[in-house]
Amino acid sequence: MKVEKLMEIIDAEFYTGVPDSQLKALCNCLMNTYGIDPKHHVIAANEGNCTALAAGYHLATGKVPVVYMQNSGEGNIINPVASLLNDKVYAIPMVFVVGWRGEPGVHDEPQHIYQGEVTVKLLEDMDIATFVIGKDTTDAEVESVMAEFRKILAQGKDVAFVVRKGALSYDGKVVYKNDNVMVREEIIRHIVAVSGEDPIVSTTGKASRELFEIREANGQAHKYDFLTVGSMGHSSSIALGVALNKPEKKIWCIDGDGAVLMHMGAMAVVGANAPKNLIHIVINNGAHETVGGMPTVAAKMDLVAIARACGYPKAVSVDTFEALDRELNSAKNAGELTFIEVKCSIGARDNLGRPTTTALENKKAFMNYL
Repeated sequence: MKVEKLMEIIDAEFYTGVPDSQLKALCNCLMNTYGIDPKHHVIAANEGNCTALAAGYHLATGKVPVVYMQNSGEGNIINPVASLLNDKVYAIPMVFVVGWRGEPGVHDEPQHIYQGEVTVKLLEDMDIATFVIGKDTTDAEVESVMAEFRKILAQGKDVAFVVRKGALSYDGKVVYKNDNVMVREEIIRHIVAVSGEDPIVSTTGKASRELFEIREANGQAHKYDFLTVGSMGHSSSIALGVALNKPEKKIWCIDGDGAVLMHMGAMAVVGANAPKNLIHIVINNGAHETVGGMPTVAAKMDLVAIARACGYPKAVSVDTFEALDRELNSAKNAGELTFIEVKCSIGARDNLGRPTTTALENKKAFMNYL
């Protein structure tokens, strides 16, 4: 189905969400149609954030907003859906558009398998009427469903379209880029060189995939690394938990700007505990690159000032490999919590692979090494 037709059928004036590769057609269409526009389209920090933002839109306008997300974000919307939107509370209607990763019977990565199994059930358990859009779904079917959805929305209830892989199409193109010159894979290669045999916790998406392939190319074991293949935004908390309980080891966290934004409160907890053996590196390309490249607000933020305000005793930003190597070596030899923001370009090589070990194998090897 053409995404323009879906948007026409839904007939909403405001969209907010967190980008998803399964919804790339929708994301690109929104960027070409509105860009980032507070009246029509806002990319939020996490799915709960955009649900609350959409609720505010409804309170101000009386209109029904649309929230888009990957199904991994359903956990983030449970609280606002149950305690804010529900018709037993404020009866705030909205349309959710959910990309279905890990659909049963469709091959996907391990972090999506269980989430895929419970995607529709979670929505239904939250009293959200749901319709699945597949490759063979017709415009007429969606129009008919939306007519029924409008009756539900009028009662202050919520509805959802769950989108299967390849179900939406869009012919328009969007080029996402920035002015930074450092490439993420090379940045991670420099981190690996300096960290040596220190444990690394890496964030979800291409960063962990690149770390895995760098170890392969170096002929190194994967026992040094915990690849956080899911749980976006939680890598720094995992690294904190490790650092607090292994104070004799230097612990490195390779994070991303989208992940940091998703659960930024984690930085306050890291700073408050201030483990002297933790190095928190945020590779900032100002984009949700792993799922297509849509922008984050991190390109306009002073992450160093935020880290310092959260209690990190040392926080720096670098945009050259010379400066990166200097700060990596300084952090390696320092006895204090350190934050390093690395300004990064958007993009990755086309033949980037995925980990060939299972998540369980990764966990066991990492725990044995610790």
